[in-house]
Amino acid sequence: MQDRIDDITRAFDLDATTAGTIILISGVATLIVVLSGTPWRLARNVLTIVHEAGHALAALVVGRRLQGIRLHSDTSGVTVSRGRPEGPGMVLTSLAGYPAPALLGLLYSWLVWAEQLSAVLGVTAVLLLGVLVLVRNAYGVFSVLASAAVLGAVAWFAPPGVQAVFVYVVTWFLVLGAVRPLFELQSKRRRGAARDSDIDQLARLTGLPAALWLLVLGVLIGGCAVVGGMLLVDPAVGGPL
Repeated sequence: MQDRIDDITRAFDLDATTAGTIILISGVATLIVVLSGTPWRLARNVLTIVHEAGHALAALVVGRRLQGIRLHSDTSGVTVSRGRPEGPGMVLTSLAGYPAPALLGLLYSWLVWAEQLSAVLGVTAVLLLGVLVLVRNAYGVFSVLASAAVLGAVAWFAPPGVQAVFVYVVTWFLVLGAVRPLFELQSKRRRGAARDSDIDQLARLTGLPAALWLLVLGVLIGGCAVVGGMLLVDPAVGGPL
């Protein structure tokens, strides 16, 4: 336990008690936000940015022509790309959105566990810059710039303790927050809404039922949440994973 706490204290010049407290308190506070009403709706914009960035990155990887990203005030979003309307490339592009926050959260969890807390700030800056270049509507620009302003203020002006809290909160939010949109999606589908959701598109593209794709996403995102959470709490509870 002490060795891992020492790693974090060296990363941001914190005492061991403060570092352990940051880890656990930030996780609990983030979970409260994820389970809340209005705070969740505000914070969910962050997940939408990452969700659409996942679609965009997948589209570029498979060779589709990326047209742009639109982010909406109801926390929905859309990424438009051109290419074959079917096939593996389109499947991967449609699949990439929902797991993107969980996978990014898992990466951040590993960076934190590996004593690279400051790297989380750098990766986040690159992500926001990439989305800003691609966004095509006013609310999208506002949402990305607001997120970038918070990141910049923390990176440039905040003391080490505040930076550490910010890094943990962002990481916890990606890890835990990625789960709730799946429940929201299923709730909408039960009401007959979200007929053109990612999993419905996957069902049409592959011939496999949407429920199966929901299960696949649930296993993937849930697995990221478990592993990411273990990496995050390891320094506070002690012992190797």
